[in-house]
Amino acid sequence: MRLGVSVSYLKAVALAREAERLGYDFVLVPEGFRSDAPTVLGLIAGATERIGLVSGVMQLPARSPGVTALTAATLDSLTGGRFSLGLGVSNPDTSEGWYGTRFDQPLARMREYVEIVRMALRRETVRYNGEHFRLPPTARAGEPLRIFAEPSGKGVPILQAAVGPASMRLCGEISDGWIGVFRTPEQLPAVLSELLAGRRRAGNDLKSFEVLLTLPIGVGEPRDAARPVAAYLAHFLGMGDRETNLYQGIAARLGFEEEAGQVRDRYRSGDREGAAAAVPLEFIDQIALLGPVPRIARRMRAYAEAGVTALSVTPFDAAVDEQRAAVRAAATAFAEADLGASPQIDREEIEHVRLV
Repeated sequence: MRLGVSVSYLKAVALAREAERLGYDFVLVPEGFRSDAPTVLGLIAGATERIGLVSGVMQLPARSPGVTALTAATLDSLTGGRFSLGLGVSNPDTSEGWYGTRFDQPLARMREYVEIVRMALRRETVRYNGEHFRLPPTARAGEPLRIFAEPSGKGVPILQAAVGPASMRLCGEISDGWIGVFRTPEQLPAVLSELLAGRRRAGNDLKSFEVLLTLPIGVGEPRDAARPVAAYLAHFLGMGDRETNLYQGIAARLGFEEEAGQVRDRYRSGDREGAAAAVPLEFIDQIALLGPVPRIARRMRAYAEAGVTALSVTPFDAAVDEQRAAVRAAATAFAEADLGASPQIDREEIEHVRLV
C-alpha cells in the first residue's frame, strides 16, 4: 500500500516537503470553496522534487473537458510525470449553486468528459459528438484543436471519485483508479465488487487499478483527536437536502442515520459548533485513523488487507506544527504496520512520535 497526505492550501508546501522528506508516495490536493486544486498543485510542484501529485478532486462542473485536459497536460509536462488527474462530478448544491451547471445525468457527463480528456492527452485532434459535449459544437465553429504541451512519456492516470454503486461501476470501467472517502475496512469488499464489475465490463481486472482512500487522522487519545475531524464531517453531513446528500447515506449505512440528521439540522440552522459536537465519536472512529501510533498502525493494516492500494491521511489540527507531527505519526504507523516500502523515518524519530 502506498502512503499519501491530503493538504489544505495554506499549509500545502510545509506538509508536502515534510511528506517528501519522510518518503511519502504522493500529495493529494482537494478542491472546494477554500481553494482550487491546480493552483495548489503547481505551488507544491515547484517546492518539491519527487513526490507524486494528485488532484482530489477537480470538479466537472467547474471546467470544460478541454481546460481540464490542458491543465493535466501542463502539470504532467512540468513535473516530469508526477501528476495524476482525480475527477469528480461534485454534488447538486455546488454544481448548480456555485458553478451554475445543472446536475443532470452526472454519470453520462463523466463518461463523455473522460473520453474527451483521454483523447486530448493522447495528443489527438479532438472531434467529439456526444449528448453532453460537442467539439466543435457546430460545423461552422472553427477547426478542432489538439494539445501541444510536451508529454512526460509516463502518461496521466485518471482517477474518479465515486460514492454510489453505479458511480463506482462507471469508475471501474473508464478510469485508472478510485478515490473514496468515509469507508470502513468492512465496507471495502462491496466497493471492490462494484469496481470489479465495471472493470470486467471493459475487459479488465483490478490488478493495476488504484484503490485510493482518504482518511482523517487524529493522533492521541481518541476523543481529543476526534475534535478537529468532527467539524470537517459536520460540513459534509450538513450540505444540501438530506435526501440528496450522499454522505448522509454513508452515515445511515453505518447505523448513524438519526445522528447524521441531527448534525445536518444544526449545521443548516447556522450552529456550526453544535453540529460538530453532535457528530458521534463512534462514527468518526469508524471512518478515521484515531488514537496512538500502534492503534493507527493496526487500522492501516486492516485497510491494506481489505484491498486499499493507496491511503491518504488528512490532518485537521489548526497549527502547521501539529499537522507535521500527524504526518510523522502516520509515517511511523505505516512503518510499524510493514505495509510496503517504509517511509524514511529514523528510529529516534519513531520513539519521539510514540511518546507524543
